Amino acid sequence: MEEVKQKIEQLRDEINRWNYQYYVLAKPAISDFAFDMKLKELEKLEAEYPEYDDPNSPTHRVGSDINKNFTQVKHRSPMLSLSNTYTEGEVLDFYTRTKKVLKSDFELVCELKYDGVSISLLYEQGELVQAITRGDGVVGDDITANIRTIKSIPLKLMGSGYPDVFEIRGEVLMPWPVFNQINEDRAEEGEEPFANPRNAAAGALKNQNPQVVAQRKLDAYFYYLIGRDLPYSTHYENLQAARSWGFKISDAVKKCETQEKVFEYIQYWDKERKNLPVTTDGVVLKVNSLRQQTGLGWTSKSPRWAIAYKFQAESVETRLLSVDFQVGRTGTVTPVANLEPVLLSGTIVKRATLHNASIMKAFDLHIGDWCYVEKGGEIIPKITGVNKASRTVLGERVTFITNCPACGTPLERREGEVAYFCPNHAHCDPQIIGAIVHFAQRKAMNLMAGPETIEFFYKKGLIKNTADLYELKMEDISCLEGWGEKSAANFIESVEKSKQVPFNRVLYALGIRDVGETGAKRLTGYFQNIERLSTASYDRLMSVDDIGERIAENVREYFADKENIELVARLKSYGLQFTLSITALAERTRILRGKTFVISGTFSQHSRDEYKELIEKNGGKNVSSVSSNTNYVLAGENMGPAKLEKARKLCIKIISEKEFLAMININR
Repeated sequence: MEEVKQKIEQLRDEINRWNYQYYVLAKPAISDFAFDMKLKELEKLEAEYPEYDDPNSPTHRVGSDINKNFTQVKHRSPMLSLSNTYTEGEVLDFYTRTKKVLKSDFELVCELKYDGVSISLLYEQGELVQAITRGDGVVGDDITANIRTIKSIPLKLMGSGYPDVFEIRGEVLMPWPVFNQINEDRAEEGEEPFANPRNAAAGALKNQNPQVVAQRKLDAYFYYLIGRDLPYSTHYENLQAARSWGFKISDAVKKCETQEKVFEYIQYWDKERKNLPVTTDGVVLKVNSLRQQTGLGWTSKSPRWAIAYKFQAESVETRLLSVDFQVGRTGTVTPVANLEPVLLSGTIVKRATLHNASIMKAFDLHIGDWCYVEKGGEIIPKITGVNKASRTVLGERVTFITNCPACGTPLERREGEVAYFCPNHAHCDPQIIGAIVHFAQRKAMNLMAGPETIEFFYKKGLIKNTADLYELKMEDISCLEGWGEKSAANFIESVEKSKQVPFNRVLYALGIRDVGETGAKRLTGYFQNIERLSTASYDRLMSVDDIGERIAENVREYFADKENIELVARLKSYGLQFTLSITALAERTRILRGKTFVISGTFSQHSRDEYKELIEKNGGKNVSSVSSNTNYVLAGENMGPAKLEKARKLCIKIISEKEFLAMININR
């Protein structure tokens, strides 16, 4: 038996090495036939001796056909986004600002910015343990089974020197050749082609069947390590170490000691990127020293030691065929241009936004005009201009409509706003569908129903508003095309679970204009139940922190509508939470009322987000920057030097986490 175990481990090591040589180094060491024979030999031994099975065996890369729902997992460290720049001047500003704060020499590491799906992988004792998507930056989906199918990702690490526990973050991509072949196959089958490789990769990773994911031949590049015992004190050297452990690290990563070398790098890859097998949309600049990174710190959204430079969008010229007008969830009407199909940044573009009535008028568009089209941020096509010199025959002038294209209601425009909107929110199909889609999304009620499902239910006459979702029965939907008892049961279960969603998310789900997640938290924390909120005066609403005139007006307008009041009453009757829970109320105090806090640094007893929540629960307010209105700076380890200096200059009290916890009567 020991001989069998050794043989299995030997085969796994060999196959993992051959996978690395083929998929990472692009240097095959043996023939495909020989590789297949070795893999079959391993499969046979594992089938005969199941006691030696290992989830990280290369035989599992094909994926199991077991269908499982993804579970949400909290990131150990938030996956923040990067601040974007679009000009070399902004890059120079970043360089100058960094130099001023550090007051010492520093290196920048330049990397390509891959346009894929961000993931974070956790390794323990050299083996892949968990893979999580970015999600909202705090919580993501556990897609470990799907990630195991990507052959360029090591399941077991090579070499030595890696920490016992660490995270590595990167981007999952679909290479251009794979993307093109898949779209050819879909076209032959009469299916809609994918819009671009990123969407195709994202769709693959969302698939509940890892076998399907394995067939998509995804790839992955990695760009950042997180851990306590990293081998080096610099980012670049840690990436090179990760390369030796089996990770795919781009050969384009380069250390740059001067701003001139940074610009040389940007200019080179702006042209050369078109020859790469995967999509890139910019360059990422990171301070190399981990100590200096910590000194520079983070904002709530992004690190101060890194920045993304986005390549200038590719522009093409094509003919305008017609203009449609789309109605959004809140009634805003957006003009959309229908174009002669044209290739732009690797995808065929047929439609592009015209922004709003003012911009459309400024273009002086006529049907048949040759228009310049770009991809905003390399994602959304937009009209950026008109080649009036190419006009040979003047077609019909494009003008903004006066009535809603969906329901015919005269459009309105609020004072100070550029957008026109349809006020008939209760009887305009696109607005109704949009409102239900918003209500059902994960950040709101988290129902197992995407936009297509909601639209399908609506057009079938099963629902007319959000409250109708709570009237649906198993027998109503299990008989529908594409549905069965299992999928119907999952949906009904998600509806039932949504009755436990807290008040702030329920308020956000209602879709009151301009009331986002933060605004909903502020309002529910202040008023505590829907009765107080719905009857609150304009002045009372304005007294809530961070609630301005526009939100106050929109809240009053929402609850002045009889149909909205009836809708809320129905939702309440089904058991939705329209009051802060007893637990939430018990945790709330006024100890910090009127006090404003800035949080900076890293902490040992709670995360930054948890401290923000504690401040709000105790009546305080969080702000991101130090000013004369700040009462306290809650300082952890490695507090940002700029904030520390400004706080001292303004004589603002700096407190430790121990002092803060004592302030709110929590003994630790």
